[in-house]
Amino acid sequence: MPAGAGAGTPLPETRKHDAEIERLFGAAGPLSPAVGVYRPRQSQMEMAKAIAHAIDGQKTLIAEAGTGTGKTFAYLVPALLWGGKTIVSTGTKNLQDQLFLRDIPAVRAALQAPVSVALLKGRANYVCHYHLERTLQNGRLTSRDDIGHLREISRFIKMTRSGDKAELSKVPENALIWNLVTSTRDTCLGAECQYYQDCFVMKARKEAQQADVVVVNHHLFFADVALKDNGVAELLPSANTIIFDEAHQLPDTATLFFGNTVSTSHVLELCRDVLAEGLVHARDGADWAKVVTVVEKAARDLRLTFPQDIVRLSLPQIAPSSGFFPALETLKDELEGMISVLETQAERAETLEQCRTRAVELGGQIQAWQREPKANVTPGQEAVFWVEAFAASLHLHQTPLSIAPIFNSQREGVPRSWIFTSATLAVKNDFKHFASQMGLSDEPARSWPSPFDYEKQGLLYVPHNLPQPNAPGFTDAVIDCALPMIEAAGGRTFLLCTTIRAVNRAAERLRDEFSKRNLPYPLLVQGERGRTELLERFRAAGNAVLIGSQSFWEGVDVRGDALSLVIIDKLPFAPPDDPVLAARIEVMEKQGLNGFMHRSLPEAIINLKQGAGRLIRDEGDRGVLMICDPRLISKPYGKRIWQSLPPFKRTRAAEEVIAFFKDEHPLAS
Repeated sequence: MPAGAGAGTPLPETRKHDAEIERLFGAAGPLSPAVGVYRPRQSQMEMAKAIAHAIDGQKTLIAEAGTGTGKTFAYLVPALLWGGKTIVSTGTKNLQDQLFLRDIPAVRAALQAPVSVALLKGRANYVCHYHLERTLQNGRLTSRDDIGHLREISRFIKMTRSGDKAELSKVPENALIWNLVTSTRDTCLGAECQYYQDCFVMKARKEAQQADVVVVNHHLFFADVALKDNGVAELLPSANTIIFDEAHQLPDTATLFFGNTVSTSHVLELCRDVLAEGLVHARDGADWAKVVTVVEKAARDLRLTFPQDIVRLSLPQIAPSSGFFPALETLKDELEGMISVLETQAERAETLEQCRTRAVELGGQIQAWQREPKANVTPGQEAVFWVEAFAASLHLHQTPLSIAPIFNSQREGVPRSWIFTSATLAVKNDFKHFASQMGLSDEPARSWPSPFDYEKQGLLYVPHNLPQPNAPGFTDAVIDCALPMIEAAGGRTFLLCTTIRAVNRAAERLRDEFSKRNLPYPLLVQGERGRTELLERFRAAGNAVLIGSQSFWEGVDVRGDALSLVIIDKLPFAPPDDPVLAARIEVMEKQGLNGFMHRSLPEAIINLKQGAGRLIRDEGDRGVLMICDPRLISKPYGKRIWQSLPPFKRTRAAEEVIAFFKDEHPLAS
């Protein structure tokens, strides 16, 4: 689907909002004082008009907007003025908070739009009165940190209106204590709970029902829609407009939630709760320790059928000699035994009934796993069955081969507008890859270029004489090439790697080299601190080098001089052992398509565009994008890749890069 497909000349009835948009986005319009430094951008104005037309006609629009277009305001203005009940879904909780706390209030104030706005997150983000009370009574805490965190949460629940853990900065978001003081869909008592009237989840959902604009994130949207939970699933019938920001993430997120995953950790958590509730409410009803011990052993034995720490295998790849299938049958049998006991005791307490329901659900998910699981699959909803082993757990995944038919069924029914927007949806102005994944093949798609002058502001550098990415010592060769560039840039570098192993090796080398050469650049490494803290330190230092993998390729905004060099070690192709990708490529090739050209390459290009997008974030930014993968030059598909990147000036000469950094003349804006 080419850029501009379906763009056409707007019909007379859809032009009614165009003049208003031109006024609002003009130099003298109300948006200017709302955002401080503001310049009218033609691409932003045209995008806002296209979205207004889609809202008017209850149509779908795929909208790619280059970095700096101002896509957030381009969709918020028409949505707040004419969108009716609107759901805005973002890629992450951080972006969700930014929209709710900063962007929407600014636009709403500028437009003087009388719209109500609500923020809705998943259950795990809200403190649960019942589970907090239970944890305070049980005292099952394993560390001093937990005790201090629990004290902070107890204070917080008395003062907060929302119960959103993001408001409590004193307790880290990843602290284990949160698991003990929040609910899940399985552990929520619902209307039976004594705290139901005060429940933060219920309050958030009620506010969302009544609000004109509801801000969610993709994980919540698809989790709720797939599970028919009571959050987004209840909002959808009344929504007139659905906007997905960072829409390039949707295929992966939807795949995650339209699939099915059950893990040995889920079984062990259930056993822990069955033992606790059995001893409290039905101590005389069974030998609870014996009931759960056999199930726990079966779950652990299943994990041990794979001796390695990390394993990803599709069902046909699992060796019969592994013992996996007999161990799986044993787990099914022992779980059935526990369900039988729970059925005799469940009426003695609501929490025991809840354990029984969870056990039945888990049992059903595990039953789907057979040597020939395709017998259970509905035509058109084929799935890949695959296992993933971690150090302490085994995950059994059932992943749909395509989410397009499932997502299309979600879009049927009530007419409404669907807006999909991101800076990276097209491959060389072609939207086919994204559109086909989401089942949007016949929908209009448009692209608006970035206002940045990439040719003056940036340089794309591909070094000479680097080995192939699969060669031993490749990461060391990357560091050898990168060091002179890091010195020329004065630090101010992101080194983006495609694997954690490369992150660790690069960190080891750079620590050693910085020490030997007495270089003063702070070295920040993913995993050594949380992402937010690393970014704050990077911005504050002004000359730091940050090494990261996938989580730093997107959603990271560092403007100004602090970031002037982005180094990417390899083209981000999905790992060849990915069972889902392998199955999808096999299906494509049976249809006569080239799996690499139609699947692997477009995904790598979209991912690379995200990484490259970290460099130039403002009209005054300048910098170098260094890609260390020789395939960009040597392979026939390399041209397609660099033609999809921003139109930087290109070079292979190290001295040109060094000269670029020496040139301190300010760029003309």
